[in-house]
Amino acid sequence: MAMRREIGLIGLTFVAVGGILGSGWLFAPLETAQLAGPASIISWLIGAVAMLLIALTYAENSTMFPIAGGIARIPQFSHGRLLALAMGWSAWVGYCTTAPIEVKASLGYASSYLPWLTNSTGDLTFPGYIAAAIFLALLTVVNAFGVAWFARLNTAMTWFKIFVPIVFMVVIVAARFDGANFTAEGGFAPFGVPGIFAAVSSGGVVFAFIGFRHAIDLAGEVKNTQRVIPLALILSVLICLAIYVGLQIAFVGSMDPAELAKGWQSVEASHELGPLGALATSVGILWLLSMLNVAAVISPAGSGLVSVGSNARLALAMSNNGVFPRIFAALNAYGVPLWALVLNYVVALLLLIFLPFQEILALNGAAVVLSFVAGPVSMVAFRYLAPKAHRPFVVPAASVVGALAFVIASLMIFWSGWDTIWLLVVLLAVGAALFFLRLAVIGREDLEPKSAIWFGLYMVGLTIISYLGAYGGGLGVIPHPMDSILVALFAVVMFVFAVRGRVSVEIFNKFRHEQRVLERQEYGHADEEDEMSRT
Repeated sequence: MAMRREIGLIGLTFVAVGGILGSGWLFAPLETAQLAGPASIISWLIGAVAMLLIALTYAENSTMFPIAGGIARIPQFSHGRLLALAMGWSAWVGYCTTAPIEVKASLGYASSYLPWLTNSTGDLTFPGYIAAAIFLALLTVVNAFGVAWFARLNTAMTWFKIFVPIVFMVVIVAARFDGANFTAEGGFAPFGVPGIFAAVSSGGVVFAFIGFRHAIDLAGEVKNTQRVIPLALILSVLICLAIYVGLQIAFVGSMDPAELAKGWQSVEASHELGPLGALATSVGILWLLSMLNVAAVISPAGSGLVSVGSNARLALAMSNNGVFPRIFAALNAYGVPLWALVLNYVVALLLLIFLPFQEILALNGAAVVLSFVAGPVSMVAFRYLAPKAHRPFVVPAASVVGALAFVIASLMIFWSGWDTIWLLVVLLAVGAALFFLRLAVIGREDLEPKSAIWFGLYMVGLTIISYLGAYGGGLGVIPHPMDSILVALFAVVMFVFAVRGRVSVEIFNKFRHEQRVLERQEYGHADEEDEMSRT
């Protein structure tokens, strides 16, 4: 059976928006305000611009190669199979943790109606784990019936996820809004520039936007790729920026001035729905509280639906890269990699049951962000490997944008902290061991190890700086912000090294030929859109 290009602009945009708007929007306004005060609005703008730079590199790459599981597949064209292994494995494990996180969040909020789902500490009970297994299975089954049905259902859920925050902003601002809050207790930026950037890093601003990646993974099933992919990536970031900034303004302006007496860092919200639930309660709008509760269940469920679909395409790409067995690239009657869905379901359920939830959270962000570092490198490398290729979407000043995007991705990994980075190194080691075990069976030799040397040096350097730095369990030998500055400088040097380490033009052309063969298998013919974009 063949894959089907059936996703349009709204469908793909809402895939990315659905990935960005999980359950985090309920808590983000408080976490950022505690670090930056009213200037957290600027933090959201900085985070959106930073993530948009990364998204732009993938917009150019994905229109050149609109293929399923692009995060795992595209790095192979520029730097060979070993780099594709690292990127694909990291993204796949990160995605496998996304669905359990969202399912647990959804069931946690649903426990206000069904208290038997969780215990007094918020952990799932035995019946709760049964419900989680059924929930994950439902998300898997929906994805198994084709991308068109999945896209329609996700679009409907995403409309609701957009509607609720907008209603909340309007109602809360109308009920209670004090402009003086934006200059109270230390002024607009009570913690100065360091506070603004602390909200970007520690406050999770940049991490809130990483859901745009799902649009890349489904690029192989998008119609009119040249127009839809870049527009969907850009629109999804801008739409979510408007929502997050609007929520931040509503939160800051609607705070009770008495709660600010001890400063923004002391603001708390003990409500189970976070600061937004606390605001709705304090102004006495109970119907708004009920709407938030429903949204708290649906929002993570929608994000889980998207992550399950994306992860199936990643497993398919890993199979095409020679990492996973070929069975995981097999398509069902609806053009969906069914066995990949089954594999991901089993892994996600095992992670939910056996891995502590905090470790799942820690691995999720860092593993996914690590897979982003190849995008900027590949974009600039392709400018040398195929300078005359037709590029439906062209990033201006590609070398500068690519370097900035690479630095941003590196900082995001670093900011996740030493406690997460050492787990990331172990994760990569496990992936490498599994790959070489499979290599011993299939006897493949075209790995292009020289083109992946930069990544090994990059991980060693980043790990050392993280260990000596001040984030997440580091020794603090290199104080903040010098540790972040050092990471940025190191990233610039590694970016230049990585671009120069690209594969030869001959190997690049060989990979393009292999891709055309795969297209005939996946689409029933060489994909015309993809072929035109690379001619």
